[in-house]
Amino acid sequence: MTPPGPRVAVVTGAAGGLGRAIATALHADGWTVLLTDLDPEAVAAAAAPLGGWSAALDVRDEDACAAVAATAADRGDLALWVNNAGVLTTGPSWEHDGPTRRRMFDVNALGAMNGTLAALAVMRGQGHGHVLNVVSLAGLIAAPGETVYAASKHALLAFSLGTLSDLRIAGYRRVHVSCLCPDGIWTPMLHDRLDDPGAVASFTGSMLTAQQVAARAVRLAHRPRPVVSLPRWRGAQVRLLDALPRLAVALTPLVQAAGRAGQRRQHRRSTRPDRP
Repeated sequence: MTPPGPRVAVVTGAAGGLGRAIATALHADGWTVLLTDLDPEAVAAAAAPLGGWSAALDVRDEDACAAVAATAADRGDLALWVNNAGVLTTGPSWEHDGPTRRRMFDVNALGAMNGTLAALAVMRGQGHGHVLNVVSLAGLIAAPGETVYAASKHALLAFSLGTLSDLRIAGYRRVHVSCLCPDGIWTPMLHDRLDDPGAVASFTGSMLTAQQVAARAVRLAHRPRPVVSLPRWRGAQVRLLDALPRLAVALTPLVQAAGRAGQRRQHRRSTRPDRP
């Protein structure tokens, strides 16, 4: 019997920010990691200290996702695929033009679907594997100012949970789909949002570091769960508000005030002279 190859993980959007942090944490945990990103030079630089394995990938391209999955499976056991690539545009939904709305859905929802299905084509054949979708708390509640972004993340959450149920119906007990829903993360996606009134929802709770979320992703890779929020109390909070939509809408002014306070607090933290 041929022994299984190394555990291989694919991470999308891995040139920087959270994707790079997840790839780094997985590498430290013993995984062979294929880092992918739209920017081939940036992802190659990110991969250099982690074994140097990288590939250019536009997650909107279904065939390209399938090719990456096949490449990963050739190296070893494709045990994990992390759909992390995402884009954010803020502001009222009526201010977004069609291409802007389409880009958020194409990357955040359809791109993650492409990655999920490409990975599952391999994992179903080998009888095991795990797809980990980075969803965000915006997938659990409608975030004012981030409405279209939240809609794309809601779509990803529904797709992920429905696909997991379909896998169980089809008899795949060892193929998993998990959703990681973190609070706001201090990465380049938010670095220029400290004065953005449309981004206040991302600053209303605990501002996490990429390393904190990456550490939770590694634990989730070992113990799959359908939905995990980070921190847990924020998940409970937003689920309660989602169950009470009239209350959530009524509290919008308080949410905005809390978000503006969070932006000011993060600005002070990021400009302290003792910070790198």
